[in-house]
Amino acid sequence: MKHPASQEFYAYWDRKRAGAAAPERGDMEPGHVRHLLGDIFVLSCDASAGYPFRVAGTRMCALFGADLKGRSLLSLFREADRGEMQDILGIVAHETQATVAGATSLAPDGTRIHLELLLLPFSVRSHAPISMTGLLAPLSPVGEAQAYGTLKDFSLTSWRHLKQDRRGPRALRKWSLIRGLTVYEGMH
Repeated sequence: MKHPASQEFYAYWDRKRAGAAAPERGDMEPGHVRHLLGDIFVLSCDASAGYPFRVAGTRMCALFGADLKGRSLLSLFREADRGEMQDILGIVAHETQATVAGATSLAPDGTRIHLELLLLPFSVRSHAPISMTGLLAPLSPVGEAQAYGTLKDFSLTSWRHLKQDRRGPRALRKWSLIRGLTVYEGMH
């Protein structure tokens, strides 16, 4: 990871997961990363809807010139990169694999903007929608008065899954759904 905000948010996420594959969504406390909230987002892991934003930070929305809530993350990418992005998002969501990606976009004035995209899964829980969090930040500094304008048609330039040490035994949760049926969450 290159961007300091990505490094800090990943370190916070890593502490919160405490050796598990991923933290639960309720374990993440916004107050601890308050200064990063403008760059943070939460996605619904609905592949058929293109992984829509549930929440997107103000600095992130400013890069696109609009509120991103309900908009598909995949729609921000060029058509040629959407299939690969969908595969990456599927791995993050279903294999609980943290991932960092590089992307570029052209500003309306023709300036090439390089950004870093961090994708972090939440632990999957029974009876709860699957979601993930992440952070999108430009690698070039942007002052409050300076804006890129509306970014669009991202190109995926690189990506890699982050090594995650999984320490200790897996946490098992026992769910008794109906009489005679017991589900053990956390086993393969």
